[in-house]
Amino acid sequence: MNRDLYIDFAKGLATLSIIFIHTAFWSGQFYIPAEIRVFSLVFDVAVFYALSGITSGSNIEKTFYRLLKLQITYMIFVTLLFFLDYFFKVFGLTFFSLEWLQNFYSTFGSKYSTTAISTTPQWQNLGNWYLHQYTNADTFPVVMGSFWYLKVYFILTVFGVLILKFFPKHINWFIGICIALTLLFNLFPEYYPTGQVGYVAFYLAIFLIGNRIRGKKIQGRFIPVLYILVAGALLWMFWFYGPDIFYKINKNKFPPKIPYIIWTLFSIVTLLVLYNRLKVKKENFITYIGQNAIFFYFAQGISSSLVYFLAVPLKENMHWWILMILIYFINIILAFIISAGLKKADNTGWKILEFLRRKTAS
Repeated sequence: MNRDLYIDFAKGLATLSIIFIHTAFWSGQFYIPAEIRVFSLVFDVAVFYALSGITSGSNIEKTFYRLLKLQITYMIFVTLLFFLDYFFKVFGLTFFSLEWLQNFYSTFGSKYSTTAISTTPQWQNLGNWYLHQYTNADTFPVVMGSFWYLKVYFILTVFGVLILKFFPKHINWFIGICIALTLLFNLFPEYYPTGQVGYVAFYLAIFLIGNRIRGKKIQGRFIPVLYILVAGALLWMFWFYGPDIFYKINKNKFPPKIPYIIWTLFSIVTLLVLYNRLKVKKENFITYIGQNAIFFYFAQGISSSLVYFLAVPLKENMHWWILMILIYFINIILAFIISAGLKKADNTGWKILEFLRRKTAS
């Protein structure tokens, strides 16, 4: 069966969009206008969940094996991240003052700032990362700020494959239940559960809708209706919540509430409309990113942290949109280089595990 390059192309574009979002919302908070940051959320992580639904089947063993491989790859990455973070602190204390480092963390990593910097490895952090408790990685704050997606992906993929396997004729019912739960949590926010329940309710619906579209094509006569519904939902949102809701979209993302859900509808509809309609015949730079999306996702957390060093000093010396384009392209280049290194580190990690398996089996 030939590989569907549209899926790779869509994953690549979605990954580039995530890089732009993290360029805008992290280092960009110092110079990019709020309007641009909000518009960057149009193509967000919901696209990845829809693509996962399109590519997922009902084979439990295959899905669990894929998740296990992802978990091991993730553990290899966070182990590498742990030592990079540790060596940076040791290097920093060697060449800079403690005060300088504390100023660095408070300025560039304000979401994960520290009051004390220790040269003793905090091994409990590594253990927490293995178990998807995303405690501080001070040197690379964007990494842990990105990983909420991964935990939700693991959870909804398990639920998704169980539904596809055991309830294949009732998928529409589960979509309805997920939508009903999402509405219930939003209509009665006092009952909105903490943790990942609210996330999974919404994104599992997206996952299952994507799976229902698998192998099909939305008929042309329905396309204008879908976009009219999206436009109507956006108009209702601004009428009901007021124009200021535009600046609060990101606050409604964690967990996903109605304004953010409406904001993502355009990207979901566009993805599904172009599926089996837009033909990508040759591999290219974007499909390459899509085929290696997980390594780029890991890499952009590091690269989006590193561009702080450039963005803040340069923001006073050039116009914001020029700096934004410059930082974005630098971020992509860094992510490309880092992802290649992470892919090699992952291959090495698997070879070490295979070597240990052979040794312990003999």
